[in-house]
Amino acid sequence: MEMSETAASPWFSVDLPPGRAVLGLMGAWRVAQLAEIEAALTGLVLPAGATIDGSALSQIDSAAALVLLRALQHSAMATDAEEFVWTGFSEINARVLDQVRRHLASATPPVAPPRRSALADVGRQTAVLSGLLHGHLNFLGATVAACGGLLVRPRQLRTRELTVQLQQTGLNAIPVVSLVTLLIGVVITYLLGLQAERYGANIFVVDGVGIGATREFAPVIVAIIVAGRSGAAFTAQLGSMRLTEEIDAIRTLGLSAMQVLVLPRVLALMLALPLLVFVGDVMSLLGAMLIAGPMLGVTPAAFLARLREALDISHVLVGLVKAPVFALAIAVIGTRMGMTVGRDTGAVGAATTSTVVQSIVAVILLDAGFAVLMQALEW
Repeated sequence: MEMSETAASPWFSVDLPPGRAVLGLMGAWRVAQLAEIEAALTGLVLPAGATIDGSALSQIDSAAALVLLRALQHSAMATDAEEFVWTGFSEINARVLDQVRRHLASATPPVAPPRRSALADVGRQTAVLSGLLHGHLNFLGATVAACGGLLVRPRQLRTRELTVQLQQTGLNAIPVVSLVTLLIGVVITYLLGLQAERYGANIFVVDGVGIGATREFAPVIVAIIVAGRSGAAFTAQLGSMRLTEEIDAIRTLGLSAMQVLVLPRVLALMLALPLLVFVGDVMSLLGAMLIAGPMLGVTPAAFLARLREALDISHVLVGLVKAPVFALAIAVIGTRMGMTVGRDTGAVGAATTSTVVQSIVAVILLDAGFAVLMQALEW
């Protein structure tokens, strides 16, 4: 709003005579009335060289002085004015205004962060990934060393915690693993059957499902389920313990957090995952047998007879050998992310999500490595 030739408010008056314009301040300008003062100064426009008269001003604090000076800065920018003329201020009020004016003049505007190029972003993400991999490898080494210590001192193994973790990661996971692998067997058989029926090769679907399920599908699917279930649980549990300083309390008591918290979870998952993969093998073949009868005309007896001929025990062993390696990767990632999570609830959630993603990627990369290794060994 532009002030008229003579305008007033409870806090100031503006006189615009033909000569020099005068802004007369009045009353007590304190922080309690700051919102009203700031609203009254909104839109203030003064001509160049205006006089700021403080003779009627009883008091002004630093907050009100800052609002006044900023309003005058905006007014100066609007009218291209030079410095204002200050007059009539008491010694205390003049000192307050002078101090605020000096601080305002010395304040430097925040520097906008430089925009990073795409190459810089790639480098930054590479450095973050390298640090993450380095941390996982260090934690893996510490875990393997702690497992070696158990061979020397078996009594250090906490059997009760190991049993609890076996129940949570193994027994409690059987229903979801059975359901998912059963459906995977049904889907694979259905898709293969659609193609095999064109050539009258219905019976050979048993070969594909048997080898594919036991060697690849069941281990990978079960490992992904465990990553989303147990890996995330490890991170959430240990992250919550770190947040509530329970891990610090364990260390204060002279106990090893690795022995108490990490090793039972790692060993339990390495024992449970091969068993879950075996359950997944059985359920995926069961699902294939259930759909092969009505869809392909392959009876259960014919299915089992062909499965005995086509499925060599080596394919089953390959899948079972993968399982503890997958379990070690999932457990190490899950426990390390929980042990190093930030001390706030948001960090626990972010670390849990990151654990699932990292574990799934690790499982897929390890499975690809196994495929190359098995091909080289012709196994």
